[in-house]
Amino acid sequence: MRKLLSYLLIAVAILLSGTASSQERVTGDDVVAYARTFLGTPYKLGASGPRQFDCSSYTRYVYKHFGYELTAYSAVQLREGRPVKSYRDLQKGDLVFFGKRAGVRAIGHVGIVVSVDREKGSFTFIHASVSQGVVEQTSSHPYFMMRYIGARRILPD
Repeated sequence: MRKLLSYLLIAVAILLSGTASSQERVTGDDVVAYARTFLGTPYKLGASGPRQFDCSSYTRYVYKHFGYELTAYSAVQLREGRPVKSYRDLQKGDLVFFGKRAGVRAIGHVGIVVSVDREKGSFTFIHASVSQGVVEQTSSHPYFMMRYIGARRILPD
């Protein structure tokens, strides 16, 4: 009986050690796949989804699906998660931030990294665009190159 109890305790310990929260199992691929389900969704300032989004409500909505609570403002989202030091460190699912105007450090926009081209030092991201709704674009577009401010990682490494 003692031996059986020992085996049961070991089995329970193994099961518990292998159990992770749903957030720990989420990957950048998961975030991107879900984010893409909203491609073409119209932009509306102050909207919170899922039929319309502004940029920060879009990132918030996508991450909330996976159990992550982000604030509704891009300037505050820049302080959430962990900083990503450079383009070359970006990963799928990272949040990327852009200024309101070229050369201005005030946050005006946020998106989610879809892919990274480390050789070119650029990335593709998905975001709620004022003119096109939810769309994928590249950071190498002059509009975004001149406004890039930084990135944050929400998912665990």
